[in-house]
Amino acid sequence: MNALTEQLYREAIARRDARFDGRFVYAVVTTGVYCRPACAARPARPENLRFFADCDAAEAAGFRGCRRCYPRALAAGAALGDALVRVAAYLDAHVDQPLSLAHLANAAGISAAHLQRSFKAHFGISPKAYQAAARLRLLKAALRSGESVLKAVFDAGFGSTSRVYEQVDGQLGMTPSAYRAFGAGEQISYAVRDSVLGPMLMAATTRGVCFVHFGDSAENLINALRAEYPRAELSVSAAATAPPLDHWMAALDAHLAGVAARPELPLDLRGTAFQVRVWRFLMSIKEGAVVSYAETAAAIEQPRAVRAAASACAANNIAVLIPCHRVLRGDGSLGGYRWGLERKRALIDAERRRRAEGIES
Repeated sequence: MNALTEQLYREAIARRDARFDGRFVYAVVTTGVYCRPACAARPARPENLRFFADCDAAEAAGFRGCRRCYPRALAAGAALGDALVRVAAYLDAHVDQPLSLAHLANAAGISAAHLQRSFKAHFGISPKAYQAAARLRLLKAALRSGESVLKAVFDAGFGSTSRVYEQVDGQLGMTPSAYRAFGAGEQISYAVRDSVLGPMLMAATTRGVCFVHFGDSAENLINALRAEYPRAELSVSAAATAPPLDHWMAALDAHLAGVAARPELPLDLRGTAFQVRVWRFLMSIKEGAVVSYAETAAAIEQPRAVRAAASACAANNIAVLIPCHRVLRGDGSLGGYRWGLERKRALIDAERRRRAEGIES
């Protein structure tokens, strides 16, 4: 390879230029991994880069494909992509039926192992998980439309009500009957107190904290809680009958004030499977660190779902405990924050001060 071509490749990698995907791959000798030029992985040192014409050449040299950018999936070409789209469409059309991997592979004309690997590379989840998500969407739509719980459960292909609890716990967020009734029958306790970031409301079910919002007034915060759970039974926290919200709020306020670590509280995560994966990743980010929306999508092995990752951050109802304030735009700017950019900047600055002072998160 001449010096001019190598310099061109290095510049393409620095820009993460997708126009060069398929023209070459690069490997990092310190990790043993090879990537496509547009990979969102952290840049390697220039002296550790090696360049190859294609995936076969990189693998022949002993490198393995990156699990963020899946260079082999791109190299397989449009024919495989079309086949995977057909499999996804088939899953959507037969969401209520048990479909084995072997059955899907036979329909696609590829081996089961190849389908499993390629489908996950293309869509970010396995065929089984894709069908489970489609079933959940169908179940939610039926419940929201007023369909009976029993009919909605069976029409979505779960087979029995017990299987709903086994398969969608933490994704539906509450029982199917409560979801159908917009939270009716769900008991949620809440409390409001002043914090260094202004009025803060925390609410919890018996499973854990389900809502932490900042606002301009207690009234607006309570209205936001009612809008989120319009038919739930809301009550002001009482130590004898509710989760220990006063203690939890005091711990969180101490954290916001910079004198204590972020409290480890039980959380009642209410979202789609994708949203929960994003939120769990956010909880793994070290205090004072920041990531981009693209890095967030790559971290949950769905590098193309950048906008969906941003939407998951925006849908987060549990401020600070799920630290979506640690996600910035790719250019380093703050991006959005549902509780205001001033609070987002204050949270990031406070975390960096605590890290510098050695206060553990």
